[in-house]
Amino acid sequence: MANETGLDNLNKELATVIPQAAPQQKQATKKAPAKRRAVSKKNKPVTESARRKMAVARASLVPGTARITINSFDISTVKPRELREMILEPVNISSLTKDIAGKSDIGIVVYGGGSSGQAQAARSVLAKVIAKASTSDVIKKMYMDYDRTLLVDDVRQVEPKKFKGPKARARFQKSYR
Repeated sequence: MANETGLDNLNKELATVIPQAAPQQKQATKKAPAKRRAVSKKNKPVTESARRKMAVARASLVPGTARITINSFDISTVKPRELREMILEPVNISSLTKDIAGKSDIGIVVYGGGSSGQAQAARSVLAKVIAKASTSDVIKKMYMDYDRTLLVDDVRQVEPKKFKGPKARARFQKSYR
């Protein structure tokens, strides 16, 4: 019994020295979830993705003012000029494709791979999103006749390097002397 009173006294002393933190009360009201913005069928973005080598490109097309951006930079800033022309090739094929691109904003995000693979992936995704935005299959057929890789991803990738050689298949030279 003496131990119990000694413990009680010790607890009382500690309570006066160390103030106890008041337990935090949970809020009774919860925040209402944010309301989603209504998107009409006319303004719904058209999205596509494409791959080339190790590069992956994603694009979205919304009605707008003929602006094409790659990684939030205007297409006119892409250097060298040859890559820019290659990316814009799907737009310059016919007047129908120029009309669709002229009435919309296209945002492309590209990552992975090198500059050539990224340009080819961006070219492919641009063609895919324009073909998907058109109401008929005329543009799709036009792209397939022009270049099949505009709409069908090329899955080929570089073979990884192996040991005992400088590249994937080549072997180091052997010296006998």
